[in-house]
Order: sequence, then structure tokens, then C-alpha cells
Amino acid sequence: MFDRLFVRPEALAHHRAEPLLEERLTFLAHLADQGLARSSLRAIAAELLVIMKSLGLASRPGEAISRDEIQQKVVHKFSGVAQRWLRFLGRLRQPPAPVSPYAKKIKAFADDMEHERGLSPATIRTRCWVVSRFLSRWDAADGSLRGMTPQCIDSVLQKMLRSGVYSRVTIQDWAYALRAFFRYAEVRGWCRKGLAASIRGPRVFAQTSLPLGPSWEEVRQLLAMTEGDRRVDIRARAILMLLAIYGLRAGEVNRLRLDDFDWERELFTVASSKVRRSRTYPLTRSVGDAILRYLQEVRPRSSHRTLFLTLHPPFRPLHQSPWGLVGKRLQSINASLPHYGPHALRHACAARLLAQGLSLKEIGDHLGHVDPDTTRIYAKVDLVGLCQVADFDWGGLL
Repeated sequence: MFDRLFVRPEALAHHRAEPLLEERLTFLAHLADQGLARSSLRAIAAELLVIMKSLGLASRPGEAISRDEIQQKVVHKFSGVAQRWLRFLGRLRQPPAPVSPYAKKIKAFADDMEHERGLSPATIRTRCWVVSRFLSRWDAADGSLRGMTPQCIDSVLQKMLRSGVYSRVTIQDWAYALRAFFRYAEVRGWCRKGLAASIRGPRVFAQTSLPLGPSWEEVRQLLAMTEGDRRVDIRARAILMLLAIYGLRAGEVNRLRLDDFDWERELFTVASSKVRRSRTYPLTRSVGDAILRYLQEVRPRSSHRTLFLTLHPPFRPLHQSPWGLVGKRLQSINASLPHYGPHALRHACAARLLAQGLSLKEIGDHLGHVDPDTTRIYAKVDLVGLCQVADFDWGGLL
């Protein structure tokens, strides 16, 4: 590694002679694998020597170092590298996280959802977050739920509704998650019987709103904006086509891996965000070409197996929602939509399939819906079909 970074023999000998040689080399190799430039690696190699001496690491083998000590002894501009290096070595002392008195109960609830009910990690994570947020407002130092009443739960949900910050659908989702938790708590004997059944969210009328997405002509305009040779556009084109043509969720796109693509059979597999199962799709020529171009011209060499990586080092998988990638482009073409995120393209996909004559069952399978009611709302989008029903000649039937 040092041979690649330093030309002068004295500099090379100096870095090799200093203590913690293996620890420094492995960290630099890790950074190089993430795509850091040679000049950045050379600067960090020098910083590691300063950090090592400032903290006296050579005389403290294996000892964990706190962030406070780093801030006190290391030059401020090197503290970030110091924390990354020590974290990489497993020697960064993490401050103790505050332990909720309900942590064990929430953990048991999560284990039940995973092992007994087979729910997806996303669902488990969301429900546990809701329960944790709710219980943080319940003052019981011993973690007991014995004093929990329907009025306690209702007052929290009512306060959320009156605040105007949360939609009725969001509060209904909270109520659903709390019912699941307290149903489990009743079985374990943690709370009074009948508590789960008493939880009522705000009334939300079924299919009160249309799942509006851009028209297919607007989707074409969106894709036309990614034509060209810019690296950001080449990656964006592949992502937008997966969102619009296959109706994938943003998280499903982010989790795609190189191993999910069977190029010989022209198929690819998607791990569902909602349930623990996968879906297999035929890989269309246009989408396949867009992904291949991204792989050949843009995607950096990396040990990561995730399909889409960041464009700048350190290279790592995309984790955030591609809102900016979709939303800014939709707004630039003046698309009139209630929401401009990647989910709007999922709605556009469903509306296009419906217009092509696919049944709701076929559309649901394509989108990965488990509940047919989730797909049924798209029947309202097919205004042409509804008009044909309205214009039907009933003859003498009426």
C-alpha cells in the first residue's frame, strides 16, 4: 500500500517504521477499496501517524478510546479520521445508549413478528418505532403496562390528530401498530385484557383519494431528461426506469444486488419491502440496456454487491430515498401532483397497466400487493372504463 502512495524512499521508510503498521495498512486498504483518491490516502496516512502519537495508541494495545479523549488530544481537523479509524479497529468507545424500561418487551414483540409471523424487517422496524415513541410518553420507570388504559392511548392519538401535523392515515397506522403490540402484550400478561380491542384510530373512508401519479407522457419526459453522457444521468435513467416500468418501491431499488440479475435468462429478482418474499420479473431490453450502461460506464469497482452506489468516494450503497432524483425532475416539467416522490412513479405504472387492460389481480401481482384491496383503489383511476359503465344501455331492465 505505501509503495502506491509514496515515491520518496525516506517517506516510505518512515511510514513502515512507525508502530501499528498492520492497523494503518488495513485501514488505508479499506479506504482505497471505497474509491478514495491517491492524494486523499496519502494525506490520511500522514494523519494516522499524528493521531497515533497524540493518543499514545502504541502503548495502549486494544484499549477503547472515547470521543471525549479524541476531542481533547487530537487536532480538531483530524478528529473525524481518528473516529473512523478507531471505529474500523473496533476501538472506539461508544457512549452507553439510554435503555428504555420497555426495551425487553419491544424486543420480544419484534422477535415474535419475525419468527412467528414472518413479517418483513421494514414492517417490524416501523411497528417497533411507533411503539417505542408511544411508550416514551408513558411514565412508568419499572416498564410496567398494568396501568395502561384505553383513555391513555386515546388521548395520545387525539393529541396527534388535533396538532394538524399528522394525517388521519398516519394516526390510523399508529393505532394499527399499537393494536398489534397490545394484542401481544395481552397474551404475555403484561397488560389488562381487552386493551388492544379498545384502540380506535380516526375514521378514514375507504378510497377517499386517487393514487395520483404522472401521466405516461410525463414519464417519457422524465426519462428524456436523463439522455446524455453525464454519470449522474446514466445512473438516474436506470433507477427511473425500474421505478416507472416495474413500479418498484424506492427501498426495493436501493436493495437490488448484482446477484439479483440473471442476464442469461433475462430475469431479475426483487426482495419485497413489505413481506418476506421475492418477485421475479422479465428484464426488458430498454431497462437491461440502461442498467448495463450504468454498470459498464459509471458504477465504480467496489467490494459492495449492491447494484446502485454513490457516485463519489467513499463509494457505498444508496440508502436514502431517491426523492431528489425524481421530485426535482417532475417539478421541472410542471407535473401537477400532490406528491413528487418516487412512489408517484409506482402509481403511474399501475395506471398504465390498467389502461392496457390488465386485471386488478395482474396489476397487484406486478406491484407485489398482498391485499387485493390495495390494488382495488386503482379501479377509480380508469375513468374511461367507468364512463363506459355509466353509458351502458340498460334497456328495459330499469
